[in-house]
Amino acid sequence: MNEVGEPMNERDVCEAVCESSEKTSLLKQQIDQSHHIVEVTKLFKALSDETRMKAAYALTLEKELCVCDVAQIIGATTATASHHLRHLKSLGLAKYRKEGKLVYYSLDDDHVKQLIRIAFAHQEELASRG
Repeated sequence: MNEVGEPMNERDVCEAVCESSEKTSLLKQQIDQSHHIVEVTKLFKALSDETRMKAAYALTLEKELCVCDVAQIIGATTATASHHLRHLKSLGLAKYRKEGKLVYYSLDDDHVKQLIRIAFAHQEELASRG
């Protein structure tokens, strides 16, 4: 089995040991020097939770939703929805504003919306291929 639990396929693995090249050395250096790997990993981990993804996806379909609306949409309690929305906010994916007794959330910017929309478009494409 490979890292994601799929059976190993001999065609998926190099049959010879590759020597380090200038290309691989340069790419490794670029990746090692990136200061954003940890933050981007946190972003994808946040979106890998089904409940948070539902909330985030709802916020791509509607500009802004109150916590009560999100709770209804995702089939959770207000406390659970609030917890997940706060987590998205803590990672810079969402923002909120308070109006009286209501708290409204929206996605932080178009980059977040694009990530989610691209992921859904990719999944639809995969599904259409069968």
